[in-house]
Amino acid sequence: MHTKAQIEQYIWDYIDGHCTPEEKAMVEDLLRHDQQWRTIYEELRFVNAEIQSADLVDQPSMRFTKDIMDQVNNLKVAPPAQSYINKKIIYGIAIFFGLVLIGTLVYAISQIDFSSGSSNSGLNIDMSKWTFDPKPYLNSTVFNIFMFFNVIAGLALLDRYLRKGGRWKQEGGS
Repeated sequence: MHTKAQIEQYIWDYIDGHCTPEEKAMVEDLLRHDQQWRTIYEELRFVNAEIQSADLVDQPSMRFTKDIMDQVNNLKVAPPAQSYINKKIIYGIAIFFGLVLIGTLVYAISQIDFSSGSSNSGLNIDMSKWTFDPKPYLNSTVFNIFMFFNVIAGLALLDRYLRKGGRWKQEGGS
């Protein structure tokens, strides 16, 4: 005796035409003589007819697909970072910071007094040379130059922000 799942599998194979000739003859014989097989066959044939007649996937119109593809083609793909990052600038920045670090180390080492032979590992550092008085450097001229560069940087950032906002509005943002 077959279970309902096995019966359904045989009948689906029969309806779809995927069964062997022996299975086909067996199913046709059981459909003629067994009421349970006929009932299941009628149900599955109805389901198959509904599936065949139903438009399960609504496909968009060709114009819609073309419009979408045109919009995709108009998008600019960002180039790889290697193409727009100038390596010379990166190397220049690295060299600058390397020179600043080397200069600081050379200056610090030059301030060490190696001539003393005391027992405190020979490092006598004169801390009076390390004092820094910023008052002579902070005058009105330095302040004006500092403010000038800040105003220029602020205006450049404002310009960049406004240009970005204008482009966003033109592209149809909300």
